[in-house]
Amino acid sequence: MTSNEVQNIYKQILIVLSKGKLKFAFEKTRELNAELKSPSINDRLNEMEENYTFMLKYFLEGVKDTERKSLLNKLITQLFSITSQLRDELLTRDSSNFEFSQKRYFPFMPQWTNQEIMEGLKRKEKLAQFESSEGDFSQQEANIEIKFEQITNYLFNYFWLTSNYETGNKIEIFRFIINDNYTDFVAKSLVISGLTLNLWRTFDEQKLELLIDACQSSEINTKQRALVGLCFVLAKYNRFLPYFPAIRNRLVLLTDDTSTASNLQNIIIQIIATTETEEISRKLQEEIFPELMKLRPMMNENLDAENLMNLDEWAEQNPEWEEMMEKSGVADKMKEFADMQMEGADVYMSTFSMLKSFPFFNFLSNWFIPFDSENNAVKPLFNDNEKSLITAFLSSNIMCDSDRYSFCLSVLQMPEMQRNMMKQSFNEAAEQMDEMNKDEALHSPHIQANNISKHYIQGLFRFFKLFPQRNDFADMFSISLILHKSYLFDFLSVDEQLKMNIAEYYFSKKLYNQALELFIEIEKETTPTAALYQKIGYSYQQTSQLFQALEAYKKADLIQPDDYWTLRKMALCYRLTGNAKKALETYKHIDFIKPDQLSVLLQIANGLIEMKKTDEALKVLLKLNEDFEENIKVWRAIILCSFKARNLQQANYFCELLLEKPDLTAYDYVISAHIDWCLQDTKKALSQYKQGLELCQNKWEDFIALFLQDKESLKANGIDEQEIPLILDGIDYSR
Repeated sequence: MTSNEVQNIYKQILIVLSKGKLKFAFEKTRELNAELKSPSINDRLNEMEENYTFMLKYFLEGVKDTERKSLLNKLITQLFSITSQLRDELLTRDSSNFEFSQKRYFPFMPQWTNQEIMEGLKRKEKLAQFESSEGDFSQQEANIEIKFEQITNYLFNYFWLTSNYETGNKIEIFRFIINDNYTDFVAKSLVISGLTLNLWRTFDEQKLELLIDACQSSEINTKQRALVGLCFVLAKYNRFLPYFPAIRNRLVLLTDDTSTASNLQNIIIQIIATTETEEISRKLQEEIFPELMKLRPMMNENLDAENLMNLDEWAEQNPEWEEMMEKSGVADKMKEFADMQMEGADVYMSTFSMLKSFPFFNFLSNWFIPFDSENNAVKPLFNDNEKSLITAFLSSNIMCDSDRYSFCLSVLQMPEMQRNMMKQSFNEAAEQMDEMNKDEALHSPHIQANNISKHYIQGLFRFFKLFPQRNDFADMFSISLILHKSYLFDFLSVDEQLKMNIAEYYFSKKLYNQALELFIEIEKETTPTAALYQKIGYSYQQTSQLFQALEAYKKADLIQPDDYWTLRKMALCYRLTGNAKKALETYKHIDFIKPDQLSVLLQIANGLIEMKKTDEALKVLLKLNEDFEENIKVWRAIILCSFKARNLQQANYFCELLLEKPDLTAYDYVISAHIDWCLQDTKKALSQYKQGLELCQNKWEDFIALFLQDKESLKANGIDEQEIPLILDGIDYSR
């Protein structure tokens, strides 16, 4: 059986189990076990299926059984666990996938005894003994750090790759590390990440219990990492969690704590926010950076030798640069970039994605390790005790841990003199940044917690998007937009405000399908407001569900009558769904509420045109032309209306005015050509058609679509239908 076949059978079992179809699940599970040939699993399946057939027999005989539901749920959990175990063991045995290959080879790698591990974890105590001693102990300190790094890397791999933690009594090691009495955050963070990856690969109730234990830690880094991992794991296995009452009870207790619930709410928003990251990176790479590179030669013209020698003017920027950036549009993009950064968006993914090729990142555990200045890979930057900007910068909340390592490894590649200058500058700024960080940690622990979870999520995002073998891992961030459907979210959304906050967040990020799902739930659970129905309507509208949008806007209008914005949207929906009469009535009502709005009056004219009331429409439009002089929107409407009303001279007059204006559209030239052709000036018409075709970027199908939308008006103005293909061929030949 191939790895793909194993994966497909596993998915089939999950689908039927979630629907409560156990017979098929038993059959498919036996298929997997026939490949593994495990006698113990076979015995368990026999016992379970026997219990199931007995239960079915009693059910079919009409026997009332109060334990039936409990037994059914138990069988589903057992089948789910056995299936997960079978998949894991079969893929470990045969798969060439990176993760399963590592799992297969791990038992043959150097192993550490529990005693050696416990000794190596005492890094802080061992290093502390040298602080009060005189002499050079750098080699001893380096050895302690090397052993610590080896052990923590081993522990990460152990908790990531091992199926059964009890085999080597490593559960006790785990409990020792996450206990509040042990304070080394590096070891804590790595075992949490290893456990999370293990659960992400294969569900295990006992391991999930360990992760929930870590969520109750008093140490903030441990707790936040565990909560992030919990959100991902619960979302992945969401449909099966109701069958695990012990997990459910623990989640109830966990979310009952106000602080933890608040942390989880923020984490959910932060995970959803990662959906923006790739778009931000694309904008930087494809829009902002290329435009800046275009400006660089122009800016360099002002950097002549004389200016460079004038130290007083060294830092003065050329005021023309700002003007260049404004004209190029780069300034607007940079402002957008800065705004996203202020909102907490991950704007550094693109910058640091190029800096993940250092040998440091060859160790998978180093993608998850918290930043530690004692780490041998970066320690040369921090050998001195002086406050440097680098130290303060790295301890700030600007970058995630993975990017901090990338930054330091890049700095270490600089020439030593340049590096030392960088380290020794801006001492005062470094002191200020350091004090700000300490003050934030002391007085705003919730901000610190949010920053820790945000940076951990960013680090995970980099791993799943940049790690060379990332395609061999199921991407955690594939579930970013279904977190609001999770079991955990149901517990948290007992607080109705959370559901609204997440819905509003989706809405603000233009994720209208997700926003709509939550808005509809809120509509059912609360007393709806006009604003809620407006947002429901707008979400429907943006997902092209126009009839549903119209119904929502009508409900908003009932609660808050005659709202200008709502009525505009209602009229738009009427128009787009083909109800020209209701659209016209609504636009006239809008004009009554708020008279003399150009856009509304134009829509009234368009409505009259659609209803073939061209004379009435022309009266409206000619009045608009008097009130809004030289408005090309009005001219375009008059041209179209006059053409449909067969008033060619009037249409031609306004065409002449329009064609003198800049920034014309392809349709401006096409309708002008139509009118010239109807006036029997075929030569001029051909020239206008060719210009329209050019503005269609010579895409013939697009041009044909524009041309034929006025076919009936051409015929009404005397053009023989047989001549239409002739002139189109003439245009085609003249290209």
